Amino acid sequence: MNKVLICLMVILLTACDKATDNKLALGTLERDRIAHTATVNEVIVQLPVQPGSQVKQGDILVVLDTRLQEAALAKAQAELGQSQAHLEKLRRGAREEEVAQASANVAGAKAALIESEANYKRVKNLAENNLTSEANLSRALASRDKKLAALHAYEEALRQLTSGTRIEDLNMAEANLQAAKSVVISEQKKLSDLTIRATRDGILDNLPWNLGERATQGSPLAIVLAGKAPYARVYIPEPYRVAIKVGDTLKVRVDGLTEKFTGKVRWIAHDPAFSPYYALNQQERARLMYLAEVQLPDTAFDLPNGLPAQVELP
Repeated sequence: MNKVLICLMVILLTACDKATDNKLALGTLERDRIAHTATVNEVIVQLPVQPGSQVKQGDILVVLDTRLQEAALAKAQAELGQSQAHLEKLRRGAREEEVAQASANVAGAKAALIESEANYKRVKNLAENNLTSEANLSRALASRDKKLAALHAYEEALRQLTSGTRIEDLNMAEANLQAAKSVVISEQKKLSDLTIRATRDGILDNLPWNLGERATQGSPLAIVLAGKAPYARVYIPEPYRVAIKVGDTLKVRVDGLTEKFTGKVRWIAHDPAFSPYYALNQQERARLMYLAEVQLPDTAFDLPNGLPAQVELP
């Protein structure tokens, strides 16, 4: 029985060694998928690019209805102008005309008080000689006090104009101005987000929504396969991991093509993973593998995703 087990172990090790001698890492061609999503619920008004087309960074892919957001931006800009005008008014202080008017009000209040004071004294003398009623004296006193209060109010108004703006009011106005500017920037960003632009060069793979449909917030509007050429996502057997690092050049085979591509390792995992079923044969599936990405040159731009690929290991 022990001899049978030993023979089986020898057979398995021999098979593993033969597979390792092939020095191939298996995988498929892939591209980075970029999903451009809707930020609001709006109607699609333009689809200027057809699926399958090559796109450059900044190209318009989808345009949503902007009328509602344009109105919101106009309101924010108007409030910003109001905040700017209010701050400028506080900084400049009172105008000469306003100070002159306040001074005139004080002078008029003083004259009215003098007249009211004289009338009160006259009525008081008459009351002391029993020539007028107490009611008339009370009305004269109330009129004098009213004129005195008015004079104090006008004097305080004049003092407020000539003393200048309080630092606390200026700080509050400046804070309101900064808040209004932030709101305008936010509304401008929301408006620009209604025009979906490609963030990287690549291929427009799919437009999930049709022209005239109302896209829902958070749903994908355009799917872009980024990059001029795909990369080979392969699984590196554990014995070859230490010999491969980012930046190395490796030969890549693609099913259906006789030519080999020279690719560059753009990423390789530091932690191993169990092999997928298609990467190893039945005897090798227990081995650990390291996922890696090997970028193909730009000459492979027309190769589709999903093609089986093999990378020759050093």
